[in-house]
Amino acid sequence: MLMYIQETAQDLTENLPEEIQEEKTLSIIELITDGGLGGQLIILILFILLVIACYIYFERLFAVKAASKIDNNFMNQIKDHVSNGKLDSANMLCAQANSPVSRLIQKGISRIGKPLEDINTAIENAGRLEIYKLEKNVSILATISGAAPMIGFLGTVIGMILSIFEIANSGGSIDIKTMADGLYTAMTTTVGGLIVGIVAYVAYNHLVVRTDKVVHQMEANSVEFLDLLNEPI
Repeated sequence: MLMYIQETAQDLTENLPEEIQEEKTLSIIELITDGGLGGQLIILILFILLVIACYIYFERLFAVKAASKIDNNFMNQIKDHVSNGKLDSANMLCAQANSPVSRLIQKGISRIGKPLEDINTAIENAGRLEIYKLEKNVSILATISGAAPMIGFLGTVIGMILSIFEIANSGGSIDIKTMADGLYTAMTTTVGGLIVGIVAYVAYNHLVVRTDKVVHQMEANSVEFLDLLNEPI
């Protein structure tokens, strides 16, 4: 009996049609190219935003990094020159340093002889200009971090509308494969938008932290310079 069952099972196995199951793979390129003109435009916009975000991040990062470099003996040399009345030497030292801190000190040196309040005001005004230079185009990163996910979601909504439109015009027969491909394509824009938004958000916050360190450095050196002028001769 057992031999008969085994032979029957073997015959059934041999007579079954051979079905080749192809494993479904996801290709980002195919998802983008099959997404229609609307999906391709959304992905193109997101790619452009990503390039802009990366450019602004690295350009500002190098600028802030250069602005934070200052000689540790800079303020000591400024103190010696100012105490000895060598204002021209102090101005030359600031010009050679060419940093936000040195430009603030140079502005203060140029106001020596006037009331201390006027010197403080001049340094504060110069500091606002330096902060504005450091934060140049950084707000664009914040805009991209918020706009990119919304643009990606817009592409998803457009893809869903097109998929529903195809189903409505299919005459009642729903092709699951076509519907699944449409959903894959629709969600691709959301993923792209989130990636660009996350990259821009992290880049923005990193630049804010680095800029705050430079601003703190400017404030500390400005206070030290004002204390120098306030010392009794």
